[in-house]
Amino acid sequence: MLRLILLFVLITVSLHALSDKDIIKRAEGFMKSSNKSNYFRAYNDYKNLYLRSIMLEDKNLKISALKGIVSSGTRLHIDISQYSNELSALKPKSVYKKKPQVKKVIAKKIIPKKVKSSHRLEYIKFINDELVLQFDKVLSTKQINYFTLYDPKNKQYRYVFDIHASMLKGSQTIRKKGIKRIKLAQYKPSTLRLVIEDTKKVRVKFSKRGDRLAIRINDAKAFKKATTNFKSTLLSPPDRNRVIVIDAGHGGKDPGAVGYKKYREKIVVFSVAKELKKLLRSRGYTVYMTRDRDKFIKLSKRTQYANKRNADIFVSIHANSVAKENAHKAQGIECYFLSKSKSSRAKKVAAKENSADLSDMNFYGKESFLNTLNSHNIVASNKLAIDLQRGMLGALKKKYKHVKDGGVREGPFWVLVGAQMPSVLVEIGFISHPTEAKRLVQTSYQKTLAYGLANGIERYFSNSK
Repeated sequence: MLRLILLFVLITVSLHALSDKDIIKRAEGFMKSSNKSNYFRAYNDYKNLYLRSIMLEDKNLKISALKGIVSSGTRLHIDISQYSNELSALKPKSVYKKKPQVKKVIAKKIIPKKVKSSHRLEYIKFINDELVLQFDKVLSTKQINYFTLYDPKNKQYRYVFDIHASMLKGSQTIRKKGIKRIKLAQYKPSTLRLVIEDTKKVRVKFSKRGDRLAIRINDAKAFKKATTNFKSTLLSPPDRNRVIVIDAGHGGKDPGAVGYKKYREKIVVFSVAKELKKLLRSRGYTVYMTRDRDKFIKLSKRTQYANKRNADIFVSIHANSVAKENAHKAQGIECYFLSKSKSSRAKKVAAKENSADLSDMNFYGKESFLNTLNSHNIVASNKLAIDLQRGMLGALKKKYKHVKDGGVREGPFWVLVGAQMPSVLVEIGFISHPTEAKRLVQTSYQKTLAYGLANGIERYFSNSK
């Protein structure tokens, strides 16, 4: 314990925290660039400020953070409607003290409405065996995200297009012989969703042609006979010829966090990891687990295993916890990627997760390694963390109330040190929180978490080709 305390003190001294003003200034600098990676950095800075504002009950800081989240999230085509709504609900009277006659004018400037796309769909119909979506303006490749989903229980294949645009009318169902269902709807205020659904595999090819998105749909047999020079200029379906290593945190002599009603982290995260492995394998991926039973494995051995398997990504699954006196306050899911973090919260979480095995690398060795981190992997890990966070939130919020978004953060997690591929540590909830702990031990909740993580991985691979 003394060694752990000394290590934490050294980390705290070596990583001096930035002030709120410094973080805002840094985020504003990122937003001035035209680099998408910098937009991701700005988005995470604003998310961290938002969480800090909640802890400090600082209304002014929350307003600044929410404005930043809306601005950066819009550029990244991330669904920020919940933050936009929260910002709209705030009444910053103490911040903007103006004369009554001009209050309404100022409010219009500082309170954004729900984010809506500047593009609108004019019509959708089949033209020469192609499903054509006609928009009022030229589309950008970044406005379109394509991914596939498979439900093994119901044996349903879904081919999904998320388009940053809006519809003129309500949802529509399009019919095509040999395809079970094609449905178009306004999934979010800023996102139009087209879903092609069938009980068998379908071959989908598509291209962007100015203000049109053209999609060719064939069942597997018909596709072999078809002759066409149709080429895709967008993201293709996820390449399932990928290797994924899933790491269930802790194990064996190390129980991890022991939370509400003595629930143990090592058991909960292993159950989620097994469900995720099963789901990803059903979608065609090659999946390995660092431990296949209740066994203790050193932190350094986990990423070594991933490196030997030539993994494309490494996902380490954990459950968070706090002291009993704060158990009712702390909750939410979070994703972390490896970096030399200056966040005091990230350092506390990292210290807890790192405490299981301090023998792998001394403090100075770890610090030296962090200073030589591959910037490309940091950016890729950041993107993976965002996609995993979105996947979990999207799946859980459809079935459960009061699911908290803890955000995407960076931190010095030694279980990620040494990974030669994008790597993320996922905190699937607080096992110390009464409500979250009860959910975390439920099989149905674990399966929903795994489903969300699998969707996030698919989204990451779709966007990374």
